[in-house]
Amino acid sequence: MNFSQCLPSSSTVIPTTIPTTTPSTSPTTSSGASPTATLPSSFKWSSSGPLIYPKSDSHNLAALKDPSIVFYNGAYHVFASTAVEAGYNLVYLSFTDFNSAESATFHYLDATPISQGYRAAPQVFHMAPQNMWYLIYQDGNAAYSTNTDITNPSGWTAPKTFYSGTPSIITQNIGSGYWVDMWVICDSSNCHLFSSDDNGHLYRSQTSISNFPNGMSQPVIAKSDSPNNLFEASNVYKVGSQYLLIVECIGTDGRRYFRSWTSSSLSGTWNNLSASQSTPFAGAANVAFTGTAWTKDISHGEAIRTNVDQTMSIDGCGIRYLYQGIDPNASGDYNALPWKLALLTQTNC
Repeated sequence: MNFSQCLPSSSTVIPTTIPTTTPSTSPTTSSGASPTATLPSSFKWSSSGPLIYPKSDSHNLAALKDPSIVFYNGAYHVFASTAVEAGYNLVYLSFTDFNSAESATFHYLDATPISQGYRAAPQVFHMAPQNMWYLIYQDGNAAYSTNTDITNPSGWTAPKTFYSGTPSIITQNIGSGYWVDMWVICDSSNCHLFSSDDNGHLYRSQTSISNFPNGMSQPVIAKSDSPNNLFEASNVYKVGSQYLLIVECIGTDGRRYFRSWTSSSLSGTWNNLSASQSTPFAGAANVAFTGTAWTKDISHGEAIRTNVDQTMSIDGCGIRYLYQGIDPNASGDYNALPWKLALLTQTNC
């Protein structure tokens, strides 16, 4: 089953044991934990059943997708794409533990200054030097909104973009793909914007921390492969003194999984970590379920970080990853497929 990305439609203007563990502290900009600086050479995971899925309301969603998650001031804060046949927008919800995730109130961001229209694939983080929350997302361009209070859905500003249009290097290489899945991570000097084109290219651009979000450079190709081997939904995290890159791929069976690489620098060479369908970062080959697997696709998601700031830091051990999955028997138009959100927990450390 070869699914495509969260793309605008022609009319654009989803029972197992639920994990209950929450961090032992209530962070402001950090959980207070000391991250494990070493990543394992391979990964094993257990998965919950679906935890977050569309509600029966006037929005008539087909799916929830592409989650971004932070734990801040005693609560989990989740931003996700909302999918209907007509297209995509964004939703925000918060909860104190995963047992209460299903009952969390949905705050639809099309009713905020983010407004209606094509919005998808959010990433949320706190830009510490500015004391400002950023929501990065795609709207046909690389867009962002800001907010002084993550708990206030109405506080997000109207969309702005990093570029006036699609950069030329992307236009030249995108083929029949799409420019998708923007991701920001900052080191001590610069903020880097990663993105994909569904055609085997991972792009990176940068601007200084002091100038962010302005002045983003023209992208360069950070990594390339065949389209299915480097498809979309990249995450980049800091783990100790190294960086972890994961990218969603399409397997020989058409199912989604993640490959992974490491680098000593965000602008450096990415070296294989768990980078095949048989030994993935996360996929059907290394995810265990209670009973029958509710999904065979481990798709677009995000790790729960050790802090909420622009460094995108995670622990190298005990990673928890909120992802989208789907009933293996689902079929039909991509925008109508019933994607739901579930949680992976790393089990081999």
